Amino acid sequence: MASLRDQLGGLVYSTEQGDTCPHCREALDQCRCEAIAEEQRLAALDGTVRIRRETSGRKGKGVTTLAGIKLPADELKQLAKRLKKRCGTGGAVKNGVIEIQGDHRDTLYQALVELGYTVKHAGG
Repeated sequence: MASLRDQLGGLVYSTEQGDTCPHCREALDQCRCEAIAEEQRLAALDGTVRIRRETSGRKGKGVTTLAGIKLPADELKQLAKRLKKRCGTGGAVKNGVIEIQGDHRDTLYQALVELGYTVKHAGG
């Protein structure tokens, strides 16, 4: 872990470039941190979609999560929109994981198989 002096000693603003990214120290318009993080996320996936039902941290309300979909963020949002429409419910995309409100594991399983994905039920 870097010392506090190292953490606070970086350039924050430059009159030549304007604001700079705290991670790569490039100008914000030239920063590629998000693109690199997206490439690393896609490289870590094995291509198997895992469907599970979660209630933890949601005051007992269940959501169905879809993890492991090997798509860029924009296409992942479009897929989430199609799946939410098919289930007739709301949801969100958080950290590369699609969350659909309610227990729709079977419906989502069928929809993803029809789209050509390898799907597994995960959890209990």
